[in-house]
Amino acid sequence: MKNHRIQRLIGALVLTGLLGVAVAAFPTAEAEPAPAPPSSKPTLHAWPMFGGTPARNFVNEVDTGIPITWSTAPGKEKNIKWSAKLGGKAYGGPIISGGRVYVGTNNMDPRNPEIKGDKGVVMCFNESDGKFLWQSVHDKLLGGRVNDWEYEGLASSPYVEGDKLWYVSNRCELVCASTDGLAAGNKGVTDEKYNSKTDADIIWRLDMMKYLGVFPHNLSACSPLVIGDTVFVTTGNGVDEGHKNVPNPNAPSFVAVDKNTGAVKWTNNDPGSHIMHGQWSSPAYAEVNGKPMVIFGGGDGWIRAFNPADGTLLWKFDGNPKKSVYTLGPEGTRSDYLATPVIYKNKLYIATGQDPEHGKGVGHLWCIDVTKTPTNKDKDLSPVNDNFDPKAPENKDSALVWHYGGNAPEDFERTFYFGRSISSCCVHDGLVYAAEFAGILHCLDAETGKVYWEHDLHADTWSSPFYVDGKIYMGDDHGKISIFQAGKEEKLLGVVQTARGQVHVRSTPVACNGTLYFMTENPCTLWAVATK
Repeated sequence: MKNHRIQRLIGALVLTGLLGVAVAAFPTAEAEPAPAPPSSKPTLHAWPMFGGTPARNFVNEVDTGIPITWSTAPGKEKNIKWSAKLGGKAYGGPIISGGRVYVGTNNMDPRNPEIKGDKGVVMCFNESDGKFLWQSVHDKLLGGRVNDWEYEGLASSPYVEGDKLWYVSNRCELVCASTDGLAAGNKGVTDEKYNSKTDADIIWRLDMMKYLGVFPHNLSACSPLVIGDTVFVTTGNGVDEGHKNVPNPNAPSFVAVDKNTGAVKWTNNDPGSHIMHGQWSSPAYAEVNGKPMVIFGGGDGWIRAFNPADGTLLWKFDGNPKKSVYTLGPEGTRSDYLATPVIYKNKLYIATGQDPEHGKGVGHLWCIDVTKTPTNKDKDLSPVNDNFDPKAPENKDSALVWHYGGNAPEDFERTFYFGRSISSCCVHDGLVYAAEFAGILHCLDAETGKVYWEHDLHADTWSSPFYVDGKIYMGDDHGKISIFQAGKEEKLLGVVQTARGQVHVRSTPVACNGTLYFMTENPCTLWAVATK
């Protein structure tokens, strides 16, 4: 995260001994069956979580009339509904629910001048006019950049349900807060450090370092998933400053927590000592033939599905060739996940990737059949012997539907077909839209993996493609949002330069209630765009 990016540690405190003894101190809760999830289509009036629904698919089939042209230039504004200043960087959100907009940022441009210095911040605004309502401010961890990289702020996108929201702070805490802030009274804990009327009302918090022994690497970034009464998160457990050891391999990587109390229901530490770097993906949910599953991308490059009620492993899938090797930098061939699994018609779509500081390199885009039941004791649904042909006899028990990526022949324009990605997929009308970190947007057939088109954004991208009103919106690191006609033929409708200078659009643009929301850095601003 050097300057703008998550990167390897330069120096910090290793807390192995302290962390190892704290697990038993936190209460646990008995497991209970997980109810059916919300609809797989976002409903009008809300985009309440990262990806809109538990399937995590960045698709809005409700809204129409979203602009494809606008201007943020002072004195030349066009289709700007409102804008709101943020900190200096902004990764979390935008999330829209209950007439409010939530984002994760930092404290470089303080809302409260009495709160000084580097912090992680959730900000809440009125959806109608952008009025600032309240903020949740979190101090930095004492361990330094190995656990909480400076000025990166709060990267989690909140999950909002009713009058509560859940997010993961930069301090590796799972936090439940009231949507109303302290101005409406204190409904939860009474030990908030920041307690003015424009501060957050914290209901409960689970310190995953203190009580679960987690050692987050660089930044805690998971966007929680709530199903029924349970919150699911990836803890962010990772390696130490030397990038050689996992300080606490017994700490959980995946946890289920009671959404009302913060009590831990179950944990899983499967990657353990095999974690390669950090864990920055977020969980997704699927229900197949009445069987629910919560799905995580792990820091060892494997995808795992668990029974939401008790944490029983249902299946796992290796997203890398067996001969791949993880090394720091662009030469490494084994990767993990910064992207989040996306579920569409009983299939899972995800791309492998690495910390962007490691550079560009070979990646893999997968389509996985989540209805497949493993036949081996390891519950492994991976392709066999690095044969990525789903029709191969050795893959008869694999969940592989198709694969795109890997090394390319010499006559190909690059050394690989698909590069590392930190973007989640967008799947609509039988098409997958997937972006590489290098700024190549791909459109493929969702059933077969056939490539229909590729587009070079001419800039790196951290953003994910977003579908609304027959169009794909795609942000990039040069501050542009490119708008494409959705479909099998490449058709660029327009490119909007959101601002001049070293501007970035690193979060994903999202549309809700006729308005497109996106965040820029340099200047760090939340924009609401609507046709006027």
